[in-house]
Amino acid sequence: MTDHIKVLKSEGVLTLAFDRPEKKNAITDAMYAVMADQLEAAETDTQIRTILIRSEGDLFTSGNDVSEFAMAAMSGTGLVNVARFIAALGKATKPIVAAVQGKAVGVGTTLLLHCDHVIVADDVQLTTPFVNLALVPEAASTILLTARIGHARAFTMFALGEAVGAADALAWGLANQVVARDALDGVAADFAQRLAKQPLGALVATKTLMRDAAAIQRQMEAEGAVFAAQIKSPEAQEAFMAFAQRRAPNFGQFA
Repeated sequence: MTDHIKVLKSEGVLTLAFDRPEKKNAITDAMYAVMADQLEAAETDTQIRTILIRSEGDLFTSGNDVSEFAMAAMSGTGLVNVARFIAALGKATKPIVAAVQGKAVGVGTTLLLHCDHVIVADDVQLTTPFVNLALVPEAASTILLTARIGHARAFTMFALGEAVGAADALAWGLANQVVARDALDGVAADFAQRLAKQPLGALVATKTLMRDAAAIQRQMEAEGAVFAAQIKSPEAQEAFMAFAQRRAPNFGQFA
């Protein structure tokens, strides 16, 4: 384990697990660095045929560590490894499986759009509360989520940040299957092993044909530019200040 990310390589499967359950698996910049390093290295590691992303504890991830994120935003320093991780997801050519339980907040949901097979527990809650923090979505989710579930559903997920449960996640195409919580890890590991036994060249070629990697990278860059501008806005500063003061933000003061 390195910086709250468990890394395991076994029988062709690279497993990356969020392991910070005492902090609701909130993702720090150091955790993003480990994930980015592993995804980048997996592209040229001939021993890795499939990637499995999972987590320890009762939930998948509460998203960015907001305390760290807010401090970086207010100081103007930024978090460099977030962008590295997101870019690595967009460029990944090997199949990615995700096992998701409990809450998957923000990037915890948008990263699933880059996974090729998503297995969720029956208690899952997918949320994308970027606007709630006066920010905009990332990871090319503004096009990927819209393509997956349609504009109306995607806009509501982004605009209000309300949770999508297991039944809707399956019906809308955000998940491939729903399983009981105690079966999740085993089902996901079995599926990753099945993929690892498939001809890798054909899998990579198929995934490459199914995804417009150049368009995904362009959208990530466009989102990143707007995100960088929005994070400096009075709205975002109010959101972070309200978080630090443990109060509801007052966005009505801004035109």
